[in-house]
Amino acid sequence: MDHPERRNALSRGMLRDLHKALTEVADSSATGVVLAAHGPVFCSGHDFADVLAADSDGIRELLELCTGVMQLIHSVPQVVVARVHALATAAGCQLVATCDLAVAGESAGFALPGGRGGWFCHTPAVPVARSIGRKRLMEMALTGDVIDARTAADWGLINRAVPDGELDAAVEELLLRATRGSPASKALGKRALYAQLDRPETDAYEIAGEVMAASSQSPAAREGIASFLGKRTPEWPE
Repeated sequence: MDHPERRNALSRGMLRDLHKALTEVADSSATGVVLAAHGPVFCSGHDFADVLAADSDGIRELLELCTGVMQLIHSVPQVVVARVHALATAAGCQLVATCDLAVAGESAGFALPGGRGGWFCHTPAVPVARSIGRKRLMEMALTGDVIDARTAADWGLINRAVPDGELDAAVEELLLRATRGSPASKALGKRALYAQLDRPETDAYEIAGEVMAASSQSPAAREGIASFLGKRTPEWPE
C-alpha cells in the first residue's frame, strides 16, 4: 500500500487494487505474499472522504468490496503475512487480523477507534474477535484505545512484535518457515483450516477428517510420506 498522503486508507480504489493484486498472485507460482505499506501509517481504515460522499447503499457496496478483499486473503492458496511497521486502525486493524500471519515492529499500534467516535467499528471487529477473544475485543471496540505491538502479540492479534530494525528479517524468517513443504498441500490445508475455524468441535472434526482422508491420496501427500520413510528429500509435484 503506497498512499502515505491518505494514510493508506482503504478507499474504493485501494480496495480494488488489493483485490486485483491478490487475484493475480493467486494464479501465480508464488508461495507467499507480504502485505506491507509505505508511510507513517500502515493503514487508517476506510477513507472517510468516500464515506461522507455515499448514501447507505453506497456504504453497503463499499463494505461488500472490503469484505471481498478480506475473504480473498483467506481463499488465495498463498500464505499471506502482514508486515506492520506503524499504526493500523479500524479496517486497517481488520486487514491485519485477517492475514494468515502478522509481524509488527515495536512502534506499531492497533485500534478500533469507532468506540470513541461516531461510527462504530462493526465489520473490523469480525476478524479481530476471532483473533483475540470476547473480553479483549470488547476493550478494543468500546474504548477505541490503541494497543501497542507487544500487547497485540500477547493477545494474539499478531504473531510477534520485534524491534523496528528487525522487522524485515522477522517477516522473511516466518514466511520461509510457513511456506516449506508442498504448495498444493499447503493451499488445501489453509482452506480447510478456515473452513473449520469457529465451528462446533463435532463439525470441525467432520470437515477436517474428510479433507484429510481425501488429501491422503494426493501426489503431495504420497511423496511426503514416501520421502519420510525413504529418508530422502521430497520432490514436490507441480
